[in-house]
Amino acid sequence: MTGIQDYTKEKPSWEEVERILNFEEYSPTSVLAPRELGDRIQIRAFNPIAEIAWVEDKNGSIVQELEQLERSGFFFRAIERRRIAEGYLLCFRDSSGYVHRSENPYAFAPEISDYDLYLLGKGELEKSYLTLGAHERVRAGVSGVRFAVWAPAARAVGVVGDFNHWTVGASPMEVRGNSGVWELFIPRVTEGEVYKFAIKSPSGVVKLKTDPYAFGSELRPRTASKVVNIARHKWNDSEWLRARESFKPFESPISIYEVHLGSWKKSKETTGGYLSFTEIADELIPYVTRLGFTHIELLPVMEHPLDQSWGYQVTNYYSVTSRYGGANELMEFVERCHAAGIGVILDWPPGHFPKDEHGLAFYNGTPLYEPGDPEQREHPDWGTHTFDFSRYEVRNFLVSNALFWLDMFHVDGIRVDAVSSMLYLDYSRRPGTWKPNRFGGRENLEAIAFLRQLNSAVHTNYPGAITVAEESTSWTGVTSPIHAGGLGFDFKWMMGWMHDTLSYFSRDPIYRKYHQNEITFSIWYAFAEKFILPISHDEVTHGKGSMFNKMPGDEWQKFANLRLCYTYMWAHPGKKLLFMGNEFGTFKEWNETEELDWSRLWGTQAAGLSRLVADLNQLMKQRDSLHLGDHLSNCFEWIDSSDSDQSVMSFVRFSPNRTNPVIFVFNMTPVPRSNYKLGVPAPGFYRELLNSDAKEYGGSGVGNLGGVTSRPEPMHGRPYSVVLTLPPLGALALEPVENN
Repeated sequence: MTGIQDYTKEKPSWEEVERILNFEEYSPTSVLAPRELGDRIQIRAFNPIAEIAWVEDKNGSIVQELEQLERSGFFFRAIERRRIAEGYLLCFRDSSGYVHRSENPYAFAPEISDYDLYLLGKGELEKSYLTLGAHERVRAGVSGVRFAVWAPAARAVGVVGDFNHWTVGASPMEVRGNSGVWELFIPRVTEGEVYKFAIKSPSGVVKLKTDPYAFGSELRPRTASKVVNIARHKWNDSEWLRARESFKPFESPISIYEVHLGSWKKSKETTGGYLSFTEIADELIPYVTRLGFTHIELLPVMEHPLDQSWGYQVTNYYSVTSRYGGANELMEFVERCHAAGIGVILDWPPGHFPKDEHGLAFYNGTPLYEPGDPEQREHPDWGTHTFDFSRYEVRNFLVSNALFWLDMFHVDGIRVDAVSSMLYLDYSRRPGTWKPNRFGGRENLEAIAFLRQLNSAVHTNYPGAITVAEESTSWTGVTSPIHAGGLGFDFKWMMGWMHDTLSYFSRDPIYRKYHQNEITFSIWYAFAEKFILPISHDEVTHGKGSMFNKMPGDEWQKFANLRLCYTYMWAHPGKKLLFMGNEFGTFKEWNETEELDWSRLWGTQAAGLSRLVADLNQLMKQRDSLHLGDHLSNCFEWIDSSDSDQSVMSFVRFSPNRTNPVIFVFNMTPVPRSNYKLGVPAPGFYRELLNSDAKEYGGSGVGNLGGVTSRPEPMHGRPYSVVLTLPPLGALALEPVENN
């Protein structure tokens, strides 16, 4: 005792207590932290559902009961310093008799550095997932979790979960200056705990929100976030990552197998029929290896509430969806892909997010992740919200998220969904419902800056990782370097090629001669960007029919058309992408609730189509001319694009030094053509590398008995020619023997 005042009787001011009781305190540490009072320490504690509270020492011995202020749940007492010199526990008992013991959260100073908060405000905290969210920590020998969330307009923010009986206001957080970030370390919270943030809006309404940076989430329909330690996985793919640093995507063979994990195969033993990442890996990786694809592209694996969105309406961008397991299971999946020589690309939708109340929408009671302008906020196509790319913290959230998957999950690339909807302010909007940019144009300048920042960050931090744009307009420079005014993507989906190709092949062959320009037109812009040729999930759902049923004719002709179409696809300049099931001609249109019709693979025609896809992948890998110059115009040359009367077209692919030619000839009708004369660049024997009508592919076997010898007879502007038999609805690939 000092002799001046009896501090054991000192009460906190009712004003500061009331701020805690009413969940209005932005600095609860100033109220609830222990206070130095001479040789005593005043302990303060708050638990609105507690009936009594006391202090125990670290050995579990009761030190002193705390006094409750007017049955408010606010407790205090000044205790001799020596009695708690080794530490203490706050203990609460509620009306059910449950006793909660824990160190005082407000005895721990905030941990996030001012510099990190500064970088976040500038949009330059590239790994903000290491700062915000829920992270296990050991502070002064005490294990717990540090929670942090960005909610600048909130009047108060707290953490709720099983550890405090989901009591709003029981664990109020500390705001960090003017950053809008709220932080709190809660002792004894462990991995696996579920939680949300209680956020009080400027109008005084409290809503429970999931953690935007949470590493795990509950399985829908439950929506809480989970504390997850994603650093536990011990990676063994260092050789793969080292090799990736020198990977040259433009010059490499790339063929991508696009997969929706929930419907590739189904389980009969789980809710929704979902296989785990481990179960999928056991079958998918060997399957993709046999087919020869270089990459697997996964439809979004971030947490999403609606199965029918296929993952494209994300509520929790840093959470691996609980449908297939969790973060560590996905890491194992990626590592097993790498061990098999397969890269992994993730679909990533940063253009919009759903309005679910527990998610990002109106996160702190006002527009935060979405624009303030209600017209610009609404995405007219999907009934979702767009992101506010003018806010640096929002850009930071998204750029960090892309890096998160590359950093923590070792994925090899991201495919950015719906880029066009981000680039244009008037995208799908009626006149008068959008506002021009500051220059009077329709370009979304902030979104452009975001996309450039994204690509710069990915390529700077993860050399060899690729970024792909799904961009459906004629925007110039999608794959041009940023320093040259481009967006900086590695590849762009060639949507025009996809549209024209499917339109052409859906026509009855008798009419194709009138539409030869449809199938040849893509070459005129094939080198304007660096392209991926996609036949994706979007083309085989929502009434569009399967690839098999897009083809005309009877079953034999449908399969022959598919073989012809895929051979044309693999021969055409550009990397390849094929959605699951298309490789064996699944009859059914894709439905996310059903697994693929694997029984169809037992048929000769379907098995033959699958074998052709595998052989096309091998041919693409083995011949430099089929991948080195995909983006170079001097590596492609028409032989004849004008034989529309017979619906035949032919071209040659070269290596960049104009060597190693591979000639492709396509007969787009079911009529075999004998004595078809074709100009070739050099004398000698031309081996038939591939015939899509071969019997092993389910075809009729019409061909050229392994090859033909050229003649010194000019044709198609070339000094030599060969005479070929063109199979019905068939494609040939030929090469001069002396080049191998």
